[in-house]
Order: sequence, then C-alpha cells, then structure tokens
Amino acid sequence: MNELIEKIGNCVERGKVNKTSPYPANMKGLDGADELTREAIAASVGANDILQACNDAMQRIGAKFGRNEVFVPELLMAAKAMHAVMAHLKPFFQSGNLKAKGTFIIGTVSGDLHDIGKNLVSMVVEGNGWKVVDLGVDVKPMKFVDKIKEFPGCIVGLSALLTTTMASMSKTLQEIRTQFFIINIIVGGAPLSMDSAKEMGASGYARDPQGAVEWLNGIAQ
Repeated sequence: MNELIEKIGNCVERGKVNKTSPYPANMKGLDGADELTREAIAASVGANDILQACNDAMQRIGAKFGRNEVFVPELLMAAKAMHAVMAHLKPFFQSGNLKAKGTFIIGTVSGDLHDIGKNLVSMVVEGNGWKVVDLGVDVKPMKFVDKIKEFPGCIVGLSALLTTTMASMSKTLQEIRTQFFIINIIVGGAPLSMDSAKEMGASGYARDPQGAVEWLNGIAQ
C-alpha cells in the first residue's frame, strides 16, 4: 500500500494525470493519478493517507517552482493531476471523513478580466487541501462580502493584473474590512509588491502560487 501511495504522490509531482496523458514523456502509457487513486480506494487505502501524499507532492513541486527548477506548465500539470485525485476523494470530504484546512475565497477584482494567475493559484491551493471558492473575474466588492457571509472564518484572496485596477483592489479590501474587521486577506498580481500590499492594509502578499500556499498553511497552523 505504501508503494501505491508513493506512486500517486509521484504522479501528482510529475503531473501525470491519467494513463492517456502524454505528459511527462517518460511516463507515457503508465497509469496516472486517476487510475492509481481509484485502485488505492478499492484496496481500502485511507483517504487521509492519499491526501497527505498529494499534499506533500504539491509542496515539493511548489518548492521547485520557487527555486525556478520548474515553471508554470509543470506546476499546472501537477495541479491537474491533483484534481484527478480530488475527484475520487470528494465523497470523503462530503461525508466528513476528510476535512479541508479551511476555506479560501478568491477572485479577480472589479475592472480586471485576467484570470490565468488566479486560476493557477486556485488549483494549487486546492491541491494543498483547501476548499476553494472561486468567484471568477471582475468581482464587485459586495460579491466578496456576500460570499464571505456564507463561509464564516474564511480567508480571502484578491487578484489583479492591471496597474489600473490596484485602486479597485484597495477599495475592495477596505469594503471587506468595513464589513468584517477581523479577517485575513491576501493579495497578489503583477503590479503588486509587499510594500503596496501593506499600504492597502492586506494581511499578506504572495508573488506566486507557492507563496500563497505557504502563507495560507501558516495561518492554518
């Protein structure tokens, strides 16, 4: 069983989604995260053990990304492989046998239609064991507020790519703070820096998906 769990983790780290996936080339034709997870569940491998192996794999690929040893395509494939695993684990979350680390609400702020960075963060964060509520792009402040009310204790992520939408991000953050004085809000996007994040009153800043995961996991501890 340990060997099977290790294989699942390896598939996630390498981005091997399923048997028909051509990536990575040296694993072509082999079972991927999809088939191996199905096999593990059939063999009564614990869902927590599977999830932990996948979380560890996402941490490894995230660390490699942070060191520039892999790039966005590899990180994206790892996230897709993780999603293949999560599809099998979803019933265990619904039954209460598995618990998410917390709820992360994310969206691109009003006036900005860019979603590539946000989508990547969403996938990597979910792959690290968080429940992700993705509000999409061009999200008005009150949409964040309304969704936060649905998930007490959640953490919020605001994304922006355009310099012109930084004012919108600041406005959104302040509106959320007005409604919820004690709430963790992390911001990210090309025009931002740690200094600009602090200036607008954000709780945290991440320059890439791994940075967001590390910050979130620090909050969850």
